[in-house]
Amino acid sequence: MITREHCAALDAADTLAHCRARFDLPADTIYLDGNSLGAMPANVPARIEQALKQEWAHGLIRSWNDADWYPAPQRTGNKIATLIGAGQDEVIVADSTSVNLFKVLVAGTRMRPGRNVILAERTNFPTDVYIASSVAEMTGCELRCVDPDDIVAAIDDTVAIVSLTHVNYKTGKRYDMEAVTRQAHEAGALIVWDLCHSAGAMPVSLNRCDADFAVGCGYKYLNGGPGAPAFVFVASRHIEAVRQPLTGWHGHSKPFEFTHDYAPHPGIDRMLTGTAPQLGVIALESALEAFDGVDLDVLRDKSVALGNLFIELTDQELKGLGCTLASPRDAEQRGSQVSLGHAQGYAIMQALIARNVIGDFRAPDILRFGFAPLYVRYVDIWDTIAELKDIIATGAWNTEEFKARKSVT
Repeated sequence: MITREHCAALDAADTLAHCRARFDLPADTIYLDGNSLGAMPANVPARIEQALKQEWAHGLIRSWNDADWYPAPQRTGNKIATLIGAGQDEVIVADSTSVNLFKVLVAGTRMRPGRNVILAERTNFPTDVYIASSVAEMTGCELRCVDPDDIVAAIDDTVAIVSLTHVNYKTGKRYDMEAVTRQAHEAGALIVWDLCHSAGAMPVSLNRCDADFAVGCGYKYLNGGPGAPAFVFVASRHIEAVRQPLTGWHGHSKPFEFTHDYAPHPGIDRMLTGTAPQLGVIALESALEAFDGVDLDVLRDKSVALGNLFIELTDQELKGLGCTLASPRDAEQRGSQVSLGHAQGYAIMQALIARNVIGDFRAPDILRFGFAPLYVRYVDIWDTIAELKDIIATGAWNTEEFKARKSVT
């Protein structure tokens, strides 16, 4: 039997325990929703205050130069590169995940003339499919969506680009990035990986896996704040060939010459479009300091241990209460989250949140729990399962308040 004392002992031995102090977390709250919105790093408010009160208020437009605002997307992209196995100057912060996915899907189809299929999965995050559908319509391609287990078999010589999310947003199941990328290349296709649910929670090896493109957001495990800017990766071997469709002035080779003829920047800057949302980039750049000195393999080990503990306690404590495991039991096939299915999942999650244990819900019946290894403790897992058990066993979820659907689930 696993006990709370056992979990407390794991916390005492945790080599990442000191990282929790890098975040401003409410003392009375268990936060297991970092896979949707990361917790705020404690150093961010002071940096934003400086940007507001000194750099903007007093420096005014001079701060683009004097406060080094202008190269912030490049600096921040290089920080993210170290977390996703990319080289320096292969990643840049820009726009949103959706916009960056649009850019690379169009660029990828242009790089594979004569091929007319964009291959995606049926269970992907809806935005990825919506964007791919729009790109297919604009480029005269076919969007072909198949079940995740059928992806490899569906990659043939008609496929221009494969668009997949590394870790599934709902189940936490992850692809073997190296194997799928190799299969795409053997068929002559390109591949783009959505890293929204993996960057910052586990090691990613884009260059080792020979990935072509990747996109991801800054507000989940990277902790950049709500709606934080996203990032885009282009393998260095492709940068010169990439013709992205949103040719804004910041992607120009000489933006401040203000010529009307577009000439793309020779490097990763060609993936930029317009002026960066500077406060958002500054917040994200500052937030990434939370990863300073962190070994990503140790981060992954803790992520696996937290997920395994959650599953073991589910087996031990929730038997007969209507919960089903919706995530892979095998940690090698799982990202940094565990999802449970329950017919009353929405109301149960609202009851849990009312007790200051925060996860989230995904239709139709998924209770989703994300484990950000920098700040989640092992006792948090024990206490979450204990509250979940009580809520289900006593029927505490069964109120009109908890059943009423809110705008954001």
